[in-house]
Amino acid sequence: MADAKNMGDTGQMRGGDDMLHTREYGSWPSPIDARLAAAHDGQPEYVGFVGPEAWWTEPRPTESGRRALVRRLADGTERSVLPAPWNVRSRVIEYGGRPWAGAERPEDPRGALVVFVNFADQRLYAYEPDAPGAEPRPLTPVSDIGGGLRWVDPQLHVERGEVWCVLEEFTGEGPGDLRRLVAAVPLDGSAAGDRAAVRELTDDAHRFVTTARLSPDGRRAAWIAWDHPRMPWDGTELLLAEIADDGTFGPPQTVAGGVEESVCQAEWALDGGLLFSSDRSGWWNLYRLDLPSGREAPRGGARPLCARDEEFGGPMWKLGLSWFKPLEAGLIAVVHGVGATALGILDPETGEVVDTAGPWTAWSATLAVHGSRVVGVAASPRTAPEVVELDTGTGHTRVIGAAHDDPVDPVYYPEPQIRVFAGPDGRDVHAHIYPPHSPTHVAADDELPPYVVWAHGGPTSHAPLVLDLEIAYFTSRGIGVAEVNYGGSTGYGREYRNRLREQWGVVDVEDCAAVALALAEEGTADRERLAIRGGSAGGWTSAASLTSTDVYACGTISYPILDLAGWAEGETHDFESRYLESLVGPLAEVPARYAERSPAEHADRLSAPFLILQGLDDVICPPVQCERFLERVAREGRRVPHAYIAFEGEGHGFRRADTLVRALEAELSLYAQVFTIQVGGIPTLELAK
Repeated sequence: MADAKNMGDTGQMRGGDDMLHTREYGSWPSPIDARLAAAHDGQPEYVGFVGPEAWWTEPRPTESGRRALVRRLADGTERSVLPAPWNVRSRVIEYGGRPWAGAERPEDPRGALVVFVNFADQRLYAYEPDAPGAEPRPLTPVSDIGGGLRWVDPQLHVERGEVWCVLEEFTGEGPGDLRRLVAAVPLDGSAAGDRAAVRELTDDAHRFVTTARLSPDGRRAAWIAWDHPRMPWDGTELLLAEIADDGTFGPPQTVAGGVEESVCQAEWALDGGLLFSSDRSGWWNLYRLDLPSGREAPRGGARPLCARDEEFGGPMWKLGLSWFKPLEAGLIAVVHGVGATALGILDPETGEVVDTAGPWTAWSATLAVHGSRVVGVAASPRTAPEVVELDTGTGHTRVIGAAHDDPVDPVYYPEPQIRVFAGPDGRDVHAHIYPPHSPTHVAADDELPPYVVWAHGGPTSHAPLVLDLEIAYFTSRGIGVAEVNYGGSTGYGREYRNRLREQWGVVDVEDCAAVALALAEEGTADRERLAIRGGSAGGWTSAASLTSTDVYACGTISYPILDLAGWAEGETHDFESRYLESLVGPLAEVPARYAERSPAEHADRLSAPFLILQGLDDVICPPVQCERFLERVAREGRRVPHAYIAFEGEGHGFRRADTLVRALEAELSLYAQVFTIQVGGIPTLELAK
């Protein structure tokens, strides 16, 4: 508990008649409660056009966490296309990807057509949203083998009477018993009960593929593929095949990519050139491959369109992401930058990029174009992700969907700082620092604030510079947050990404600790009140930090990896089943390294209180990882205060409002108890010993 002098407010004048109250860090009253933060969790994704209308998916935390499909009508209003419980979300590679596609059909009396993946059964459905009395009708069958049949990244070809997708087909009960390929599904519904009606366009020679893109003349298809043990940011191949008159694909040829070259997106220019994003230079840059007009093989190599030390691409955690889209005038809309991202228009002839005006500091990897219009999803430190449209003819940008609406006075939002810290051996460590901030409260001059280091998931990912009400939940109460884009994070080139090769559990832990200790040494944070938190790979970094350093007073560990050997030997899904070979090394060659770095092997080193949060339906980081860890904590007789909360119906990452509320309040209660802060209005987390 807080000592008596901090139990109440003391006041001082702050200009005019405003009273600025003095109260200990962490105990400041805030209008941003857990329910408010939960209601604003998630962001719009997967924008697209159906005729001139912009469509996208949106999270619905209060509707069991479903993803709704939303359209912007001609009058500027937004409408959900499908009622609950329809959930537009794919499970291919478990992380999914683009789950819908739509097309305008001006000559069809039924109007527009949309196809989508429904999360509950993973079937592909067709729907005419403007046809009176229409209901979604299944296009694909159900399989009860293993995880069944799954679909992602539909590409509608109405003139061919089919939709192309990635098909993920389980052939047995194990997580690796499956095949993936590009398939064509008839739009007439003939495959709804007959798997044989699905036309396979590629073979399963590669373990992973993206949906093929059809060239403007209909003669060629291009897609991306890769195999274990590579992850898509390690190395992929861009494949090209001729399409025969009967619609079958000819033998594919590799035109870009390789073991150490990652191609993350490919699109056709309207004149028939093949555009793609590759990191062959050390950065994901755009290239163009010119192709002959006939069926001959491509002549010559691809040429760079804008050679810069910045990213025009990113990690392919989901299928169907888009960092660029070609425009009718030959220009290309691009999401690009170092760390933070911008939306720009690239002139491929000159290499010049003109960025759009606006406050947004982070554009997501989802772009769509229609005529001179570009639509994407963007956010800033003052605005949550919203759907934004750029008119390339006028240069004007405007918000057209999921518009940010301040749920509280924005004076309670944190003011982030972009910082670069010195890590071990002087290496740069990128971070966003969110100091405590309140318009009504300060702390005593002689008090330093507690800080929580946030380790992002992935680990091959990054923390964007955007408004996050979960961060504001803490900072508005007087607890600082440090988001660390540790070595291995994306956005800073391949060399920065490769720092984590065989160093997971070392570089990430060191970089997070370097930021935390630097904040303490410079007098920004209280050295005795540092915490760490993270989910998935960030949960691993949090747990590894608690078992290998004495930097933190406590930590929050969400849906984590805790036992490397168990995870590598079948306790996860196929997509990441060999990820550890690059992050740690091959298990058969370095088994001692797996044991040395696993938090589950070092329960005896724990001394700081911790909270574990886990979804019981998680197949990526399953509950058995947490259960084994806790068993070893008990076996070691470590009397470390801790709590374990498991959530029914939640998978990898929490989506339901009630889950998000309980998790956030439990985390705050942990910090309040460990940091001896007076916090009211939340349930007390019971800590076992």
